Amino acid sequence: MAAKKTTAEKSTVTVTQIGSPIGRPADQRATLVGLGLNKLHRSRTLEDTPAVRGMIAKVAHLVKVEG
Repeated sequence: MAAKKTTAEKSTVTVTQIGSPIGRPADQRATLVGLGLNKLHRSRTLEDTPAVRGMIAKVAHLVKVEG
């Protein structure tokens, strides 16, 4: 059985908001909030999971992804 990864071993992704949610559908605004973003040029380092990747894909035109 595989050993459980510790916090230090988990991969992360840094997401920076580069686009405004003004005039965007409510679900895209909610996705930015779900990612922890609410103002331009704010960044968050998040765990790289399929759920987070799906959220990033939904608002890819509003964010910059590093790592």
